[in-house]
Amino acid sequence: MARTDRLMRLMDAMRRLPSPVTAARLADETGVSLRQLYRDIATLRAGGALIDGAAGAGYTLTEDPALPPQSFSRLEIEALTLAIGALERIGDDTLTAAGKDALARIIATLPDAQSRQAMHSAMRAWFPADMRPPVGIDMDLLRQACWDEFSLVMSYRDLKENRTEREIWPLGLSYGEGTLMLLAHCRLRLDYRVFHVSRIEGLQRGGESFRPRRVGLLRDYVAARRKQLGRS
Repeated sequence: MARTDRLMRLMDAMRRLPSPVTAARLADETGVSLRQLYRDIATLRAGGALIDGAAGAGYTLTEDPALPPQSFSRLEIEALTLAIGALERIGDDTLTAAGKDALARIIATLPDAQSRQAMHSAMRAWFPADMRPPVGIDMDLLRQACWDEFSLVMSYRDLKENRTEREIWPLGLSYGEGTLMLLAHCRLRLDYRVFHVSRIEGLQRGGESFRPRRVGLLRDYVAARRKQLGRS
């Protein structure tokens, strides 16, 4: 895990867990040794985080009172909690957990009244049992390839059960009703293709970088689709 991600997870854990939280619990939450946990606490303190406590006594994170609190309307708070709740429909546990951590971080910075509103929101996202086909690949690798713009070598089984292997430039993911689709530039066909993620049977990092072309390729694809559909 990258150092920045690890420190962010540690901050999230201290916001989420009842205080004071022991070093052993924090180490378990962040997946590090106690020795690394103590180093990370020291790093956060050096960076300005207000963390009370010590080894053997537990830790408490105090948000900096010098910073102005965030403020949201009641409806904005409901919209945030509703959107994060709806992530569970996607079927991506890592993405859902990231959304919940982000919401916990937001709630921790709200004034008391708004924090209570967020924890007791009136709106909930509910969906019937998920019929989305299971995904058998490493979604973290797929997302990282989109962000960092490196190619992937993919084994794919299409809707006619034909199997191919090709190198792609992954451009973006689309979470639709019951489907998860990948838009990519196929290096085999030298054109845009849309793939069912559930039909990708193998995925590994390729040897090409297409940085910084992802944004331009996406823009061209959207423009071509609009033209196809007769939109300006």
